[in-house]
Amino acid sequence: MKKIILLLAAIVFSITLSAQEWQTDFKTAKQISSEENRSIILVFQGSDWCAPCIKLDREIWSTDEFKTYAKNHFVMLQADFPRKKRNALPDAQQQKNNQLAEKYNKRGYFPFVVVLDKDGTVLGEAGYEKTSPEAYIEKLESFLK
Repeated sequence: MKKIILLLAAIVFSITLSAQEWQTDFKTAKQISSEENRSIILVFQGSDWCAPCIKLDREIWSTDEFKTYAKNHFVMLQADFPRKKRNALPDAQQQKNNQLAEKYNKRGYFPFVVVLDKDGTVLGEAGYEKTSPEAYIEKLESFLK
């Protein structure tokens, strides 16, 4: 019984450790960014229709390497624009995402990655690239110099 409890505790700990914490509110992301001195990575995506967005999530955002690094270096902010009715966001969230797009993604590119400082100033922009998590991290970090 003790072994089972220890095993379950280890599983829960590892899942918690590797979980990506995505913010969906810009004000909250800016507050965390300011308090923890981390840059904001704002990701515009179409989670249920945009193939490059899905690839970026699978190949970069969802990797253990990126999640581990991001946890201490970035505040991850997601602005999703799903098209399927079953994936529709609550109106309030959709409005917040629309406001972010009006300010930071006027051309409507997907996926579109914007690196911001704690005040919301754009430091750099990126999109989908067929690359490694390590190389993508280097690209994001290059905007901070």
